Amino acid sequence: MKILHTSDWHLGRSLYGRKRYEEFSAFLDWLTQTIEKEKIDALLVAGDVFDTSTPSNRAQELYYSFLCRVASSCCRHVVVIAGNHDSPSFLNAPKELLRALNVYVVGAMTDSLEDEVIVLQSDDKPEAIVCAVPYLRDKDIRTVEPGETIDDKNAKLLEGLKKHYTDVCTIAEQKQTEFKNAGYTDIPVIAMGHLFTAGGKTVDGDGVRELYVGSLAHAGLDIFPSSIDYLALGHLHVPQIVGGSTHIRYSGSPIPMGYGEASQGKKVVLIEFNSTTPNIQELPVPCFQKLIRIVGSLDDINAKLEELKKEESSAWLEIEYTGRDIIGNLREMIDEAVTGSAMEIRRIKNRRVMERVITAATENETLDELDAGDVFNRCLDAFEVPDEDREELTASYNEIIKDLMEEDINAE
Repeated sequence: MKILHTSDWHLGRSLYGRKRYEEFSAFLDWLTQTIEKEKIDALLVAGDVFDTSTPSNRAQELYYSFLCRVASSCCRHVVVIAGNHDSPSFLNAPKELLRALNVYVVGAMTDSLEDEVIVLQSDDKPEAIVCAVPYLRDKDIRTVEPGETIDDKNAKLLEGLKKHYTDVCTIAEQKQTEFKNAGYTDIPVIAMGHLFTAGGKTVDGDGVRELYVGSLAHAGLDIFPSSIDYLALGHLHVPQIVGGSTHIRYSGSPIPMGYGEASQGKKVVLIEFNSTTPNIQELPVPCFQKLIRIVGSLDDINAKLEELKKEESSAWLEIEYTGRDIIGNLREMIDEAVTGSAMEIRRIKNRRVMERVITAATENETLDELDAGDVFNRCLDAFEVPDEDREELTASYNEIIKDLMEEDINAE
């Protein structure tokens, strides 16, 4: 049996205001082709299908269109669990309809642990048992008690996670024994999860959140029962083996979610079972949109931009200016430098301006204590903008902020 493990699609996510539907569509096309090429029997999606709890129509279209294509392919089963970005009720809403396509969706913990134990069958014969554990919310796994400390909370969260996996896997083990007694030996137990394991690697700007408010509880390998033959995890965007156990893995996100992931090789995991011992290999995911971060002085930035223009690059750029001089029209200069190319400037960080703004703050202030309007006013001060120009600039700034807020509310 051949299984493909993926996670953290974050359909609908933007990059500094730039929609990324073309990338998501290209990835799902590639995934469909890979399923056919590798003759995959089952696909596991370990959470964070969508980037928000209210995904856009376009994001939903990509998801359901993909599931329909997979249903008509060689892939006999799809198992989807919810992540912390997903709405459990939204993901669960069409679950009975999707069952007709052999798509199993587990959006949230229910009153019956049996709901998380899925037997994958072929010709009415069991092939694998999947413990499809969704993202477990705080309220699912612990009770709040007055006076408890952070350490108490962390301990109870980890105890709750361990108990849940133990209970679900116990049901799977019982089914495994029943199948063995019926003559079906070597039926593997595969578990899924969406959580942060101890020692897990992240990168700056990947958007990975701590899962439990007021807690830094990261699960150790001891919470997972030894009966698990493969554990397909989601939440961390860096593809990785957990704790040296090659059968416990994060597949990582299929596209870079931020510039911190730009140089990272993206992957899906192919698992092949001939018995209960998995043969595991990573399949590289193509880069569908190049992201490049440029850091340096103005000369450094211009030199790199010229190099990219000669290569006819269509990269999306994040530029961080670190030169000594304060350049007030940095944006205009960089826009001019990429004119005529297919490159897009997604973000410019002018470190010198921010240093000057922060320096202008009083000793008792921090940037976190200032709102966006305060920072804008400090920028006007830093550049010694004349009073007669400030009213028009402030009005334009406020209009931009208003438009951005309305765009967020009315987002696709």
